[in-house]
Amino acid sequence: MESLTQNKKFHFDAIVIGAGFGGLYSLYKLRNDLGLNVRGFEKGNGVGGTWYWNRYPGALSDSESFVYCYSFDKKLLQDWNFNTRYIRQPEVLTYLNHVTDRYNLRKDIEFNTDVTAAYYDELHNIWQIRTDKGEQFTATFLFTALGLLAAANYPNIKGRETFKGECYHTSAWPEHVTFDNKRVAVIGTGSTGVQVITSIAPKVKHLTVFQRTPQYSVPVGQAPLSEEHVSQIKKDYDRTWKLVRNSLVAMGFEESTTSAMTVSEEERRDIYQKAWDAGGGFRFGFGTFCDTFTDPLANEAAASFIRSKIAKIVNDPETAKKLTPYDLYARRPLCDNGYYATYNRENVSLVDIKATPIVEITPMGIKTSDGIEHKVDLLIFATGFDAVDGNYKRLDIRGRNGISIKDHWKDGPTSYLGVTTTGFPNMFMVLGPNGPFSNLPPAIELEIDWSIELIRYAKQSGLDIIEPTRAAENLWTVTCKEIAAQTLFSSPNSWIFGANIPGKPRTVMFFLGGFSAFRQKLDEEAAGNYRNFVLSSKLNKTISIAS
Repeated sequence: MESLTQNKKFHFDAIVIGAGFGGLYSLYKLRNDLGLNVRGFEKGNGVGGTWYWNRYPGALSDSESFVYCYSFDKKLLQDWNFNTRYIRQPEVLTYLNHVTDRYNLRKDIEFNTDVTAAYYDELHNIWQIRTDKGEQFTATFLFTALGLLAAANYPNIKGRETFKGECYHTSAWPEHVTFDNKRVAVIGTGSTGVQVITSIAPKVKHLTVFQRTPQYSVPVGQAPLSEEHVSQIKKDYDRTWKLVRNSLVAMGFEESTTSAMTVSEEERRDIYQKAWDAGGGFRFGFGTFCDTFTDPLANEAAASFIRSKIAKIVNDPETAKKLTPYDLYARRPLCDNGYYATYNRENVSLVDIKATPIVEITPMGIKTSDGIEHKVDLLIFATGFDAVDGNYKRLDIRGRNGISIKDHWKDGPTSYLGVTTTGFPNMFMVLGPNGPFSNLPPAIELEIDWSIELIRYAKQSGLDIIEPTRAAENLWTVTCKEIAAQTLFSSPNSWIFGANIPGKPRTVMFFLGGFSAFRQKLDEEAAGNYRNFVLSSKLNKTISIAS
């Protein structure tokens, strides 16, 4: 990229990539709290980020609507009404568009513009930004709100380009897709697959599900919210958000402090049943017992309960057997609107691709190793994402000495506190690697608020270069690995460790110590005057270096 002078027309104090929850809040805080001149870039035609692109049938938050929102403005909390317990994709977009217009953010966002490259210019201490339109911009600060789950993952299956029917990935779902009288195939049974399958089964002529890994899932408990319920939620918001900030997963419910093995088997089953009836994957995982994801015996008790439900719900014993997982219950907890019962429908069939792997996609459908060609009219890839760092690898991001972020993360993505990374000064990541494993909007607000205060601290000291030390980043990575090793999450081949992408280094990508503990780590760093950062200026005045 050619060096740019700081042309006033093209230079901004800060540039924000993305216009989802993270991008919008970054833009708001940089502009309204710090008074900076900010420009946002969004490749889509509107705000929403992940929720703009993931328009697939059944798309639903797995956090309850009253905490799947911003908390920074109490008046916004009181003014906005959610209609259902869990928020549907169209309603997320409606909410984010309201926020965008309420705070006049749209005027500072350039839509239909994909940032393709970002280079750090050490001589001038600026980030040089290039877009797919050939435009070039500069900024002192770069906020990357690229999305935790945004880079689509396609499995390496021969013949995909030969398929003559309709073919879509759930992460880039077009409008006006119809299902009437169509034979449909869904590849993938993770969170997205579960939602799609349950939603479209009643609408299609026939649905064939290709499953690699059976899932533990519990009812979502979706229901409309009455005016009285919404009114009570609003009255309780101060208590709710205090609960969120002092919890493990920031979901707004009381997390259990009881160990599973300290109660009788009968009492355990009663607690599981109440959670099953109430609904919610995270409530089942964290609201029943405190050690479900740390103690193998507690984990097996929860897993066994879900297995017993599958056996009761699914009529065909062979199908029930295929749907029954026997690995640890240690992925992101799933919930559904009748997933297992869907397989009782006559128009739904299940293919176990561990037993009969997919050989190729043909012009007419999908061929498996048993020689069967499953003919379909519409093929859906619900195969997830190259999570956390996938979108970073898609861009040409280069820091000091021209080092690319791909090379910097060749052994797996790392960060200091999920927000910054060594060698990339003044770049602030939103939901970067090794941030909290939790409800996302509270994590987004927490990280951005902290980043804003770090910038404020530096600017008040007359400094404008902010970079974590390598020692701090290395120690944070070790900390995240040590905490992960104390949990059961590292056992299954899960996307939260990058195991769903062939060739991707299998490494920890989240801080699994809980939202509250993560917040305390950020507070400690700020209270210590950011001692694990090098803060300097173009005049090489350095005031903070970790010992």
